[in-house]
Amino acid sequence: MTPRRLCLFDLDETLIPLDSDHAWGEFIIRLGWVDEREFRRRNDEFFAAYKAGRLDVHAYIAFVTEPLRVRPAHEAAAAHERFMHEVIAPQMKDSARALVRAHLDEGDLLALVTATNEFVTAPIARAFGIGHLIAIRLERDGTGTITGRIDGVPSYREGKVTRVEQWLAEQGAHWADFERTTVYSDSPNDLPLLERATHPVATNPSPALEAIARDRGWRILNLFT
Repeated sequence: MTPRRLCLFDLDETLIPLDSDHAWGEFIIRLGWVDEREFRRRNDEFFAAYKAGRLDVHAYIAFVTEPLRVRPAHEAAAAHERFMHEVIAPQMKDSARALVRAHLDEGDLLALVTATNEFVTAPIARAFGIGHLIAIRLERDGTGTITGRIDGVPSYREGKVTRVEQWLAEQGAHWADFERTTVYSDSPNDLPLLERATHPVATNPSPALEAIARDRGWRILNLFT
């Protein structure tokens, strides 16, 4: 039986007070995997484009996965374990954990819906206890090696709505099956998804999203202040 309530969380700067994609880039600079100056320049450029709502997501995935494509899987997994311990875990605040737990306790169907790729975000979703992850899927070749391309529709802007609809269909459900749909996000990039919610929540919102939320009478939630 489908739960009567659906809850969708953005991740970066919504459940954690940083951007995990950008932070992963800074982390691999620390590891010495990349040329610090050039990688940081390009990583910062892509991050600014994301903030402005004009990210070329395909170009970004080709860029950000390049260091993973030249290393064995066990080395990448070990690096991510360090990333979780050193970078992500200290930023998983009690307020965000409690919010997720409250929706789980209410029996909601939960998913983490993020424009960050699955390699970076799958362990974070598990750490929050969220069983469903809708992230950018990384295409892999016949040997399981990341190719640098996106598998399917990227979960970015309008693509988040498409991916959620695909996921719901896999659950045998549709938007209309839920009496309440809550979406938490900090970014105007997620307006297409927020506008599908019966209860949109501008969470730690950027100034642009806060202005929209106030104009539309949406709830504003600050988890980290």
